[in-house]
Amino acid sequence: MTAVSFSGLRRTLYLGVMGTIFFVLAGTTYQGVATALERRQLPHPGRLIDVGGHQLHLDCSGEGHPTVVLEAPSMGMSAVWGWIRQDLTSRTRVCSYDRSGLGWSESGDFDYDPSRAIDELHVLLERASETGPYVLVGHEFGAALATAYAARYRPDLAALVLIDPPAQDNGPDQSSMMRFADSWPWLARVGVLRGTRLLSRRADGLPETSTAAVSAFLNRPDHLTRSAGELSRWNETVRLGSAVPLDTSLRVLRLEAGGTARSAGLNDSAQARVVSTAIANLVDVVRTSP
Repeated sequence: MTAVSFSGLRRTLYLGVMGTIFFVLAGTTYQGVATALERRQLPHPGRLIDVGGHQLHLDCSGEGHPTVVLEAPSMGMSAVWGWIRQDLTSRTRVCSYDRSGLGWSESGDFDYDPSRAIDELHVLLERASETGPYVLVGHEFGAALATAYAARYRPDLAALVLIDPPAQDNGPDQSSMMRFADSWPWLARVGVLRGTRLLSRRADGLPETSTAAVSAFLNRPDHLTRSAGELSRWNETVRLGSAVPLDTSLRVLRLEAGGTARSAGLNDSAQARVVSTAIANLVDVVRTSP
Protein backbone atom coordinates (compact mmCIF):
# COMPACT_ATOMS: atom_id res chain seq x y z
CA MET A 1 0.00 0.00 0.00
CA THR A 2 1.44 3.37 -0.97
CA ALA A 3 1.82 6.26 1.41
CA VAL A 4 -0.83 8.20 -0.50
CA SER A 5 -3.43 5.43 -0.31
CA PHE A 6 -2.67 4.79 3.38
CA SER A 7 -3.11 8.50 4.11
CA GLY A 8 -6.44 8.47 2.26
CA LEU A 9 -7.68 5.47 4.23
CA ARG A 10 -6.67 7.08 7.51
CA ARG A 11 -8.51 10.26 6.53
CA THR A 12 -11.62 8.28 5.61
CA LEU A 13 -11.56 6.44 8.94
CA TYR A 14 -11.04 9.70 10.80
CA LEU A 15 -13.99 11.35 9.05
CA GLY A 16 -16.12 8.26 9.72
CA VAL A 17 -15.29 8.30 13.43
CA MET A 18 -15.89 12.03 13.71
CA GLY A 19 -19.15 11.70 11.84
CA THR A 20 -20.29 8.94 14.19
CA ILE A 21 -19.37 11.00 17.25
CA PHE A 22 -21.24 14.00 15.87
CA PHE A 23 -24.29 11.84 15.09
CA VAL A 24 -24.30 10.36 18.61
CA LEU A 25 -23.87 13.74 20.31
CA ALA A 26 -26.53 15.40 18.16
CA GLY A 27 -28.95 12.53 18.70
CA THR A 28 -28.34 12.46 22.45
CA THR A 29 -28.94 16.21 22.68
CA TYR A 30 -32.10 15.91 20.60
CA GLN A 31 -33.35 13.11 22.84
CA GLY A 32 -32.55 15.02 26.04
CA VAL A 33 -34.24 18.25 24.96
CA ALA A 34 -37.34 16.47 23.65
CA THR A 35 -37.67 14.40 26.84
CA ALA A 36 -37.36 17.49 29.03
CA LEU A 37 -40.14 19.20 27.08
CA GLU A 38 -42.35 16.11 27.34
CA ARG A 39 -41.90 15.94 31.10
CA ARG A 40 -43.38 19.44 31.38
CA GLN A 41 -46.10 18.91 28.78
CA LEU A 42 -47.19 15.45 29.96
CA PRO A 43 -47.47 15.36 33.77
CA HIS A 44 -49.00 12.24 35.24
CA PRO A 45 -52.81 12.48 35.14
CA GLY A 46 -53.44 10.25 38.15
CA ARG A 47 -51.96 9.57 41.57
CA LEU A 48 -48.58 8.23 42.62
CA ILE A 49 -49.02 5.67 45.39
CA ASP A 50 -46.31 3.95 47.43
CA VAL A 51 -46.41 0.17 47.12
CA GLY A 52 -43.34 -0.53 49.22
CA GLY A 53 -40.26 1.52 48.47
CA HIS A 54 -41.44 2.96 45.16
CA GLN A 55 -44.54 4.57 43.70
CA LEU A 56 -46.92 3.36 41.02
CA HIS A 57 -49.10 5.61 38.91
CA LEU A 58 -52.85 4.97 39.16
CA ASP A 59 -55.37 6.92 37.05
CA CYS A 60 -59.04 6.52 37.99
CA SER A 61 -62.15 8.32 36.75
CA GLY A 62 -65.92 7.88 36.72
CA GLU A 63 -68.30 6.73 39.39
CA GLY A 64 -70.17 3.54 40.09
CA HIS A 65 -69.72 -0.09 41.01
CA PRO A 66 -68.00 -2.34 40.11
CA THR A 67 -64.71 -0.60 39.38
CA VAL A 68 -63.04 -1.76 36.18
CA VAL A 69 -59.25 -2.19 36.55
CA LEU A 70 -57.20 -2.30 33.34
CA GLU A 71 -53.95 -4.27 32.95
CA ALA A 72 -51.95 -3.10 29.91
CA PRO A 73 -50.30 -5.27 27.23
CA SER A 74 -46.54 -5.62 26.75
CA MET A 75 -44.72 -2.28 26.38
CA GLY A 76 -47.98 -0.67 27.47
CA MET A 77 -49.03 1.78 30.13
CA SER A 78 -52.17 3.39 31.52
CA ALA A 79 -52.63 5.65 28.48
CA VAL A 80 -53.05 2.80 25.98
CA TRP A 81 -56.59 2.33 27.29
CA GLY A 82 -57.73 5.71 25.91
CA TRP A 83 -60.69 4.51 23.84
CA ILE A 84 -61.84 2.00 26.46
CA ARG A 85 -61.76 4.62 29.21
CA GLN A 86 -63.73 7.08 27.09
CA ASP A 87 -66.44 4.48 26.51
CA LEU A 88 -66.64 3.09 30.05
CA THR A 89 -66.18 6.13 32.31
CA SER A 90 -69.79 7.21 31.83
CA ARG A 91 -70.94 3.75 32.94
CA THR A 92 -68.80 3.02 36.00
CA ARG A 93 -65.50 3.79 37.70
CA VAL A 94 -62.43 2.87 35.63
CA CYS A 95 -58.80 2.62 36.75
CA SER A 96 -55.69 2.05 34.66
CA TYR A 97 -52.16 2.00 36.02
CA ASP A 98 -48.51 1.71 35.05
CA ARG A 99 -46.58 -1.36 36.14
CA SER A 100 -43.24 -0.74 37.86
CA GLY A 101 -40.79 1.06 35.59
CA LEU A 102 -43.35 1.78 32.89
CA GLY A 103 -45.00 5.09 32.10
CA TRP A 104 -45.12 7.40 35.10
CA SER A 105 -44.39 4.64 37.66
CA GLU A 106 -41.09 4.26 39.46
CA SER A 107 -39.15 1.05 38.89
CA GLY A 108 -38.09 0.28 42.44
CA ASP A 109 -35.04 -1.81 43.30
CA PHE A 110 -36.03 -5.03 41.53
CA ASP A 111 -36.11 -6.26 37.97
CA TYR A 112 -39.47 -7.30 36.55
CA ASP A 113 -40.92 -10.37 38.21
CA PRO A 114 -44.47 -11.47 37.30
CA SER A 115 -45.27 -12.65 40.81
CA ARG A 116 -44.16 -9.34 42.30
CA ALA A 117 -46.14 -7.43 39.67
CA ILE A 118 -49.32 -9.17 40.80
CA ASP A 119 -48.67 -8.40 44.46
CA GLU A 120 -47.91 -4.75 43.64
CA LEU A 121 -51.25 -4.31 41.89
CA HIS A 122 -53.01 -5.74 44.94
CA VAL A 123 -51.17 -3.34 47.25
CA LEU A 124 -51.79 -0.43 44.88
CA LEU A 125 -55.56 -0.88 44.83
CA GLU A 126 -55.66 -1.43 48.58
CA ARG A 127 -53.61 1.68 49.41
CA ALA A 128 -55.53 3.74 46.86
CA SER A 129 -58.73 2.87 48.79
CA GLU A 130 -60.43 1.72 45.60
CA THR A 131 -63.49 -0.34 46.44
CA GLY A 132 -63.75 -3.92 45.20
CA PRO A 133 -64.62 -6.43 44.10
CA TYR A 134 -63.30 -5.35 40.70
CA VAL A 135 -63.76 -6.31 37.10
CA LEU A 136 -60.14 -6.93 36.10
CA VAL A 137 -59.40 -6.55 32.39
CA GLY A 138 -56.12 -7.72 30.88
CA HIS A 139 -54.95 -7.37 27.30
CA GLU A 140 -52.37 -9.73 25.73
CA PHE A 141 -49.40 -9.88 28.18
CA GLY A 142 -51.67 -8.14 30.69
CA ALA A 143 -54.21 -10.96 30.32
CA ALA A 144 -51.63 -13.43 31.66
CA LEU A 145 -50.98 -11.17 34.66
CA ALA A 146 -54.71 -10.68 35.19
CA THR A 147 -55.27 -14.45 35.17
CA ALA A 148 -52.52 -14.97 37.74
CA TYR A 149 -54.00 -12.17 39.85
CA ALA A 150 -57.40 -13.88 39.76
CA ALA A 151 -55.87 -17.13 40.96
CA ARG A 152 -54.00 -15.45 43.83
CA TYR A 153 -56.52 -12.79 44.88
CA ARG A 154 -59.87 -14.29 43.97
CA PRO A 155 -61.82 -12.35 46.68
CA ASP A 156 -60.72 -9.08 45.03
CA LEU A 157 -62.60 -9.84 41.83
CA ALA A 158 -66.20 -9.87 40.66
CA ALA A 159 -65.22 -10.81 37.10
CA LEU A 160 -62.24 -11.27 34.80
CA VAL A 161 -61.93 -10.13 31.17
CA LEU A 162 -59.15 -11.58 29.00
CA ILE A 163 -58.50 -9.83 25.69
CA ASP A 164 -56.29 -11.78 23.27
CA PRO A 165 -54.69 -13.85 26.05
CA PRO A 166 -51.13 -14.84 25.06
CA ALA A 167 -49.56 -18.20 24.39
CA GLN A 168 -46.00 -19.26 25.18
CA ASP A 169 -45.49 -19.93 21.48
CA ASN A 170 -45.44 -16.34 20.26
CA GLY A 171 -46.36 -15.31 16.76
CA PRO A 172 -43.70 -13.92 14.40
CA ASP A 173 -44.49 -10.27 15.21
CA GLN A 174 -44.02 -10.74 18.96
CA SER A 175 -40.94 -12.92 18.56
CA SER A 176 -39.35 -10.25 16.39
CA MET A 177 -40.03 -7.63 19.06
CA MET A 178 -38.34 -9.79 21.69
CA ARG A 179 -35.20 -10.30 19.61
CA PHE A 180 -34.55 -6.58 19.28
CA ALA A 181 -35.89 -5.40 22.64
CA ASP A 182 -32.47 -5.10 24.30
CA SER A 183 -31.34 -2.61 21.65
CA TRP A 184 -34.29 -0.21 22.14
CA PRO A 185 -32.94 1.71 25.16
CA TRP A 186 -29.64 2.39 23.37
CA LEU A 187 -31.37 3.50 20.19
CA ALA A 188 -33.60 5.74 22.29
CA ARG A 189 -30.65 7.39 24.05
CA VAL A 190 -29.14 8.59 20.77
CA GLY A 191 -32.45 9.76 19.34
CA VAL A 192 -32.77 7.07 16.65
CA LEU A 193 -36.15 5.82 17.84
CA ARG A 194 -37.52 9.34 18.17
CA GLY A 195 -36.24 10.37 14.75
CA THR A 196 -37.54 7.30 12.93
CA ARG A 197 -40.72 6.74 14.97
CA LEU A 198 -39.79 3.07 14.86
CA LEU A 199 -41.75 2.32 18.04
CA SER A 200 -43.79 5.45 18.70
CA ARG A 201 -45.90 4.88 15.60
CA ARG A 202 -47.48 2.05 17.60
CA ALA A 203 -49.51 4.78 19.33
CA ASP A 204 -51.16 5.95 16.10
CA GLY A 205 -54.94 5.72 16.22
CA LEU A 206 -55.34 6.25 19.96
CA PRO A 207 -57.13 9.37 21.25
CA GLU A 208 -54.97 12.49 20.97
CA THR A 209 -53.93 12.69 24.62
CA SER A 210 -53.18 8.98 24.72
CA THR A 211 -51.15 9.15 21.52
CA ALA A 212 -48.95 11.92 22.94
CA ALA A 213 -48.22 10.04 26.18
CA VAL A 214 -47.69 6.60 24.66
CA SER A 215 -45.49 8.02 21.88
CA ALA A 216 -43.36 9.85 24.44
CA PHE A 217 -42.73 6.80 26.60
CA LEU A 218 -42.00 4.57 23.62
CA ASN A 219 -39.02 6.86 23.07
CA ARG A 220 -37.82 6.75 26.71
CA PRO A 221 -34.87 4.50 27.63
CA ASP A 222 -36.21 3.79 31.14
CA HIS A 223 -39.63 2.67 29.86
CA LEU A 224 -38.05 0.57 27.12
CA THR A 225 -35.54 -1.05 29.50
CA ARG A 226 -38.40 -2.26 31.67
CA SER A 227 -40.40 -3.32 28.63
CA ALA A 228 -37.47 -5.44 27.46
CA GLY A 229 -37.29 -6.99 30.93
CA GLU A 230 -40.95 -7.94 30.78
CA LEU A 231 -40.61 -9.43 27.30
CA SER A 232 -37.62 -11.50 28.41
CA ARG A 233 -39.87 -13.22 30.96
CA TRP A 234 -42.86 -13.63 28.67
CA ASN A 235 -43.07 -17.43 28.97
CA GLU A 236 -42.69 -17.33 32.74
CA THR A 237 -45.52 -14.79 32.95
CA VAL A 238 -47.78 -16.93 30.77
CA ARG A 239 -46.97 -20.04 32.83
CA LEU A 240 -47.79 -18.20 36.04
CA GLY A 241 -51.17 -17.27 34.61
CA SER A 242 -51.97 -20.89 33.81
CA ALA A 243 -50.37 -22.56 36.83
CA VAL A 244 -53.45 -22.52 39.07
CA PRO A 245 -57.01 -23.27 37.86
CA LEU A 246 -59.40 -20.38 38.28
CA ASP A 247 -62.28 -20.56 40.72
CA THR A 248 -65.24 -21.82 38.71
CA SER A 249 -67.51 -19.31 40.42
CA LEU A 250 -65.60 -16.39 38.88
CA ARG A 251 -67.18 -14.86 35.80
CA VAL A 252 -64.63 -14.96 32.99
CA LEU A 253 -65.12 -13.24 29.64
CA ARG A 254 -62.67 -13.98 26.82
CA LEU A 255 -62.50 -11.60 23.87
CA GLU A 256 -60.58 -11.61 20.61
CA ALA A 257 -59.73 -8.09 19.53
CA GLY A 258 -57.48 -9.17 16.69
CA GLY A 259 -54.74 -6.61 17.34
CA THR A 260 -51.11 -7.02 16.32
CA ALA A 261 -47.73 -6.48 17.94
CA ARG A 262 -47.40 -3.34 15.80
CA SER A 263 -49.97 -1.46 17.88
CA ALA A 264 -49.70 -0.28 21.46
CA GLY A 265 -53.09 -1.60 22.45
CA LEU A 266 -56.66 -1.20 21.26
CA ASN A 267 -55.82 1.60 18.83
CA ASP A 268 -58.75 1.23 16.48
CA SER A 269 -61.80 3.06 17.87
CA ALA A 270 -64.33 0.69 16.30
CA GLN A 271 -62.47 -2.35 17.58
CA ALA A 272 -62.22 -0.77 21.02
CA ARG A 273 -65.95 0.02 21.01
CA VAL A 274 -66.77 -3.67 20.57
CA VAL A 275 -64.54 -4.54 23.51
CA SER A 276 -65.86 -1.76 25.75
CA THR A 277 -69.45 -2.74 24.98
CA ALA A 278 -68.74 -6.31 26.07
CA ILE A 279 -67.11 -5.05 29.26
CA ALA A 280 -70.03 -2.69 29.94
CA ASN A 281 -72.50 -5.56 29.54
CA LEU A 282 -70.49 -7.62 32.02
CA VAL A 283 -70.47 -4.67 34.44
CA ASP A 284 -74.28 -4.57 34.22
CA VAL A 285 -74.45 -8.32 34.97
CA VAL A 286 -72.20 -7.93 38.02
CA ARG A 287 -74.14 -4.89 39.19
CA THR A 288 -77.50 -6.67 39.09
CA SER A 289 -76.31 -9.99 40.49
CA PRO A 290 -77.03 -10.83 44.12
